[in-house]
Amino acid sequence: MLSNYATTWTTDDNGNGRVTYHQTTIVEWTPETITLRTGGHHTVTTKKKMNQAAAQFGLGFHMRMYHGTWLVDDGSGEVPFHDGIVLRRTSN
Repeated sequence: MLSNYATTWTTDDNGNGRVTYHQTTIVEWTPETITLRTGGHHTVTTKKKMNQAAAQFGLGFHMRMYHGTWLVDDGSGEVPFHDGIVLRRTSN
C-alpha cells in the first residue's frame, strides 16, 4: 500500500486514477494510457512511489535506474524515462 502522509490517490469506476506525491501527480492512468511525471523531483522516493502505484493498482510497468538513468518497462521492453512519458496500457 502507498504510505506517506504526502501521498494520495484517487480512482473511479471507469478505470481512471491518479497518485499524487506532495503536489505532483506522479502517476495518472486511464484504461488506455499511463502518464508518469516527476515534477522535477528525480528522487529515489519518487521512483519508489511510482513502482508502488504500479503494483498496487496493477498498472503493469516498472521503473529502475541503471547507471544514473531512469528506465521504464511497460512489458514490451525498457525505454529511457522522460517527464510526462505516456505508456500504452496492454491490459487492465
